[in-house]
Amino acid sequence: MNEKLFFGAITKFLIGVLIVGTLLFVPANSFNYPNAWLFMGLLFIPMFIVGIILMLKNPKLLERRLNAKGKENKQKQVVLVSGLMFAIGFILAGLNYRYEWTKLPNVVVIISSILFIISYAMYGEVLRENAYLFRIIKVEENQKLVSSGLYAVVRHPMYTATILMFLSIPLILGSFISFLVFLIYPLLIVRRIINEEKVLENDLKGYIEYKKKVKYKLIPFIW
Repeated sequence: MNEKLFFGAITKFLIGVLIVGTLLFVPANSFNYPNAWLFMGLLFIPMFIVGIILMLKNPKLLERRLNAKGKENKQKQVVLVSGLMFAIGFILAGLNYRYEWTKLPNVVVIISSILFIISYAMYGEVLRENAYLFRIIKVEENQKLVSSGLYAVVRHPMYTATILMFLSIPLILGSFISFLVFLIYPLLIVRRIINEEKVLENDLKGYIEYKKKVKYKLIPFIW
């Protein structure tokens, strides 16, 4: 086992738990925020399990996923705005719980939790299908085009999964106000896809032909 990668992954995992917990529980002014505990369980327990699996089965992919450094300004802007979106959305969710601005029905929370799990499973399947996934937009030397599984349905299934996942988060937290903030994310992804497709067309062999075969970028029969 790569000890450096292991401790790096564990450190980032714990920092993530601390940051998310702080952004939710401090504004809520209480640890008695059931929706926050539900969300953190749904997020971090599968994340820990997937991380262990990648560490054992595909450490190179784990290392790639941990690499968040981007070179293009557009990529940096997406990462920055996404980070601000999460921070503001989580803080508002905590404040919403504290001051009871809005309250969503339990059925909405339950359905959103199920949708989160489904989208998480989709994300895991994409990771399994495509070993060349990066958090930044780049094409690796000798990279092969993936066109099977979910990639036979839409060209960017990872983004489909993350949009479903992220839009369900504020509803799990019980905050409609935060949901409005998270609506920024699909707009960011559309911009990222436009930029990413230009890179793939230029640098990934066979991508132009793949576009002709799989017509939809994100949502079947829509876009």
